[in-house]
Amino acid sequence: MLLAEDDRAIRHALERALTLEGYRVTAVADGVEALAQAHRTPPDVLVLDVMMPGIDGLQVCRVLRAEGDRTPILMLTALVETADRIAGLDAGADDYVVKPFDVEEVFARLRALLRRTGTGTGESLPRGVAPVGVRASHVSHVPKEPALPERQLAAAGLRMDLQARRVWRGARELELTRTEFELLELLVRNAGIVLDHSTIYDRIWGYDFGPGSKNLAVYVGYLRRKLDEPGASQLIHTVRGVGYVLRED
Repeated sequence: MLLAEDDRAIRHALERALTLEGYRVTAVADGVEALAQAHRTPPDVLVLDVMMPGIDGLQVCRVLRAEGDRTPILMLTALVETADRIAGLDAGADDYVVKPFDVEEVFARLRALLRRTGTGTGESLPRGVAPVGVRASHVSHVPKEPALPERQLAAAGLRMDLQARRVWRGARELELTRTEFELLELLVRNAGIVLDHSTIYDRIWGYDFGPGSKNLAVYVGYLRRKLDEPGASQLIHTVRGVGYVLRED
């Protein structure tokens, strides 16, 4: 794991906590060091502070994604506005934790990222995290389907190539982040079925962050902006108090 945090007290405290949790941690103090270390020894997961001197966490994220690096990234941010969260997701981050944070929440989000992405050789996996292909999570309302042999999915005017991780609405190809793609795949596989919040959290993040979390709403909003077209039907619909459904009205 690579941890980049310019606040010395936070960096040292988080490094100690993560080490005790079973992670092998390399801690650096700024974005320049983070990029250099990521290029020298690619980590299984990155924890990046957003506001660092010189190159900030968002810039680090953008550079790595532009290079084709798909290592899962958890952002630490003191910025709580929705626009700030969207900026992090747009830069390519997979999840975020708002400061001041409870270290147990950081642990939970890291476990979810590692389970969901199946990243790493095991060196960075903490105690209690299942190895690749094994998920210890509660039973959701939608059965967990086995890996399907088909490469293509289609519904509501969308077409997805699962192997190439490409998606089109009509003739227009969409550029999606990993989490956006996985969220859309879940909705397409269950087109016409209302998926509740806890089911989506469990299937996409591997952990239900509770009713106070805005993470899912942010991702759905961002995905809608990429999907929607002038004069065309909205595809992702909100079922108030329940969740979301993909359908073409």
